[in-house]
Amino acid sequence: MDALNAHLIGRREALAKALRLTAGLCGTCLTGGLADLLTACTRAPVTGREQIIFYSEEKERELGLEAYRDVLRQFPLSTNPETNAMIRRVGERIAAAANKPSYDWEFAVIQDDKIVNAFCLPGGKVAFFTGILKPTQNEAGIATVMGHEVAHATQRHGVERISRGLLEQIAQFGAIAGAATGKVNPAVVQGVLSAYGVGVALPFSRVQESEADFIGLRLMAQAGYDPHESIAFWERMSGCPRNMIGKLCFRSGAGVPEFLSTHPSEETRIKNLERWIPQAMQYYNPPPDAPPPAPPSKAMS
Repeated sequence: MDALNAHLIGRREALAKALRLTAGLCGTCLTGGLADLLTACTRAPVTGREQIIFYSEEKERELGLEAYRDVLRQFPLSTNPETNAMIRRVGERIAAAANKPSYDWEFAVIQDDKIVNAFCLPGGKVAFFTGILKPTQNEAGIATVMGHEVAHATQRHGVERISRGLLEQIAQFGAIAGAATGKVNPAVVQGVLSAYGVGVALPFSRVQESEADFIGLRLMAQAGYDPHESIAFWERMSGCPRNMIGKLCFRSGAGVPEFLSTHPSEETRIKNLERWIPQAMQYYNPPPDAPPPAPPSKAMS
């Protein structure tokens, strides 16, 4: 995996060069040659943020399916019918809100209480490790995570990250021959897993994480889950009392869950969510038997 990360992500110095190159390319987009072969400059749905992506959506879904199958071969699946039904129930509601007709949604629960993680691969391939079910506690908590992870997929964050890694290769070697054509191979499958946060420590950039938070909040609202519940989930994930987040309560660095590895700090995240909740509430579509929305929480000082 280290070798693969070096191949796709590379050294920090080269990545800095690639990002500078990316900024130039997004300003002028790609013309001729490479543009005829690959999807390149595009804009992220909902937010309109500029992206460079060298993979078609069809190729991305193909890679997502291969990667998903690879994960399910490596881990035992939960046989708990209630847990599986809950993940599927929440997942189907989030999927309906995401409105991706090209996705063939699948939902799996992986039995591993030590892994606090979840992911959604391209094409709607979702998995929750049982380790994250303790902090989620309820369906609203699951919807918070599910919306966030589905947003990563619908915003194409993984292939965006891989494409930036390929730009790094341009900076290093001046070529990306065969980047998005030809037969899927194991190295590319593992690269998709890495880019979507499966088995690596640093899956997404903080810009992508905040984007997933923003869109995930909207998805959970559209799916009928009160966006205010996202605050309670992230407070539980912090492991600190609310009034101590970002102050005197610190987790051990070795104990930070993989799910949080590149996420904004809990203090920053919660402040952002509180700022975005009023907008998300415009999309809130509660089921008939839902309790009234929670009152706005007091902003952190």
